[in-house]
Amino acid sequence: MKRIARSEHEMPRVRRSPLSRKTVGGFTLIELLVAIAILAVIAVLSWRGLDQIIRGRQTITNAMEDERVFAQFFDQVRIDVRNSASDDEAGEPAVAVNGNTLQIVRYMRNPGAAPRLVVVRYRIIEGRIVRYASPPLANIGEVRRALGGSENGDWNSVPLIGGVGAISARMYVPKVGWTTQMKDVQAAITENDNNLKVPQLGNAPLPRSVTGLEVSIGANSLARPVTRVFLVGE
Repeated sequence: MKRIARSEHEMPRVRRSPLSRKTVGGFTLIELLVAIAILAVIAVLSWRGLDQIIRGRQTITNAMEDERVFAQFFDQVRIDVRNSASDDEAGEPAVAVNGNTLQIVRYMRNPGAAPRLVVVRYRIIEGRIVRYASPPLANIGEVRRALGGSENGDWNSVPLIGGVGAISARMYVPKVGWTTQMKDVQAAITENDNNLKVPQLGNAPLPRSVTGLEVSIGANSLARPVTRVFLVGE
């Protein structure tokens, strides 16, 4: 039998299974854009949350620092007022208020040395409260010169609080109440001096003209002024 040669056109076709085809996996362009958009939104939300945490932490830190500084200031005022001299020892009001200046004549007690008088002033200098203290004064003449003069190079100055808008004080004068007028203090001193001329009161100590002090501080970081009340000489 003769073999019949088949041409290429007559060769039977072999069908390939769909599983034999090599499939190519991946994301379309739209899917990539959607994924990038979602990641961008998540990144923005995460950054805002982190920024709020950082801002909140800074706010708390600043508030704690302000509280510490105010506590130090009022504690120093309390010490000065508690050690204040009497009016007759100072030769004039031991506690005086003049505008944004608070002046206190107080005792400085050092171990092994006699107590000396010191003039202390609280002033606002360029938005900062500065405490000035004179050197220890040996006699009434030095006290009067310190009270009548300004702070020179011998005085000690310590900056206390920054960002202060105003410092105000009120004095409590017996029979008058709270006042900001020094004339009320002078009137109380005059009355106390006159009472010493009465025989039965001649041996009594001169009463204080000011028995209480209220100090208020207004600062840029405060929603309202901070106020403290102190007893004078107690």
